[in-house]
Amino acid sequence: MLKELLQNKKVILASASPRREQLISGLDIDFVVELNGDVDEIWDQSIDPVKVPEYLSLLKSKGFGRELRSDEILITADTMVLCNGEILGKPADRDDAVKILMKLSGNKHTVITGVTLRSNEKVKNFSATTQVWFRDLNIQEIEYYIDNYKPYDKAGAYGAQDWIGFVAIEKIEGSYFNVMGLPVQKLYTELSRFIEENL
Repeated sequence: MLKELLQNKKVILASASPRREQLISGLDIDFVVELNGDVDEIWDQSIDPVKVPEYLSLLKSKGFGRELRSDEILITADTMVLCNGEILGKPADRDDAVKILMKLSGNKHTVITGVTLRSNEKVKNFSATTQVWFRDLNIQEIEYYIDNYKPYDKAGAYGAQDWIGFVAIEKIEGSYFNVMGLPVQKLYTELSRFIEENL
């Protein structure tokens, strides 16, 4: 079990996301949250959009503010929404949030989370992809959601665990938790492997 593998390890989640903290808590492992330094989330436009979350997650890992000790494992992540080939990040303001949700309305979109595991010896990158279908939303529903839930810290301008997830999501293929910001089942498996390879 992962809990046993981690007995002599210190897991660090470098994320300001309360959702990621909540999701890792569900794995029943001990971890601490240490906020990362500011990382410019900029990427070369030649990178395949599907690979951008892994790239940004690795960037966050490299930008961690200090050296890791031999018993520490750092976890960083980045989530992105793709709709019709366009990357939809966090909304800049209310108008941007409206535009993003109008694009998602009545469409299928892809949620990709890139995750990086790092020790002082090695690095492991992986990602998870989930397909999400939204029903058609009217402007009143979109504005109600934005005004009441303020989704400005969320890729794609929505949280699946919020009101909009209950009323808009028709179907999901893949990990629901990935849509929330962290593919915890895959993290559990990959983190177990990461440690076992070092034993």
